[in-house]
Amino acid sequence: MGDAVTIQTPFPFTEGRLKVIVTGAAGRIGSGFAKFAADRFDLVLLDRPGVDLSELAAYGRTEHCDLADLPRLVELCRGADCVLHLAADSNTAAQWESLLATNIVGTYHVFDAAKQVRCPRLVFASSVHAVSGYAAGRQISADAPVNPGNLYGVTKCFGEALGRYFAERDGLSVMAVRIGAFQTPDAAREPDSEWMIGTFVADQDLYSLLERAIRIEGIEFGIFHAVSNNWFKRLDITETRELLGYEPAHDFMRLSPVFRELFTDLPHGHNPAGAGGGGTPA
Repeated sequence: MGDAVTIQTPFPFTEGRLKVIVTGAAGRIGSGFAKFAADRFDLVLLDRPGVDLSELAAYGRTEHCDLADLPRLVELCRGADCVLHLAADSNTAAQWESLLATNIVGTYHVFDAAKQVRCPRLVFASSVHAVSGYAAGRQISADAPVNPGNLYGVTKCFGEALGRYFAERDGLSVMAVRIGAFQTPDAAREPDSEWMIGTFVADQDLYSLLERAIRIEGIEFGIFHAVSNNWFKRLDITETRELLGYEPAHDFMRLSPVFRELFTDLPHGHNPAGAGGGGTPA
């Protein structure tokens, strides 16, 4: 990651029940993470007014909050050890007007609220779309220049830049996690799943990575790629492994029935149907 990370490994891993604020908690990632993390953290689960939060109540305290309401965000963030900012308009075809309120203004308010209450850490859910403008087939390192493929990706570049600004100007530790195609292993087993071949990230792999991003100490700012241990990784996870200790458990080609059959006897030695994984690129 070049100069994005200012302290070298190894980093200590904080134990104990930290207080974590989660925005967008009723979404696909947020609701799954809440279930995963309920026995690991004291969670405050936020989503916009009108969203049904009843199913999340088993996992932590639930609150409605409009990201336009900065004073309320400040109050909700008091005493937090980390803010996990998942809330976003995630429509990759969205136009500027629909992205502005949540992905730009709302993201700024979340960062500013964390800064105001002196929260030590903010984990920002970025996206592969911050770099999806690169040609297909290229593996993208975490220190490659941003190259968004759509306006949604542009808003994620904004969040990454905002995170570095708050880290260097205000001392807020920020971890930007570029999330690939977030799916369950069952989704990868479907016959039409080829579209996620290089970007697949299994739900449990991502939840584990988010926990590490919340707990790891000694990093001022970093951009970390989140895909599973796929044979081809659109996003290079070398730094994520080395700096966060990330060890993804899943490989898309081991899950996909199409590729499991086709790639069993490839000369590079990778056998998706069995043990081992020789020749797997970083």
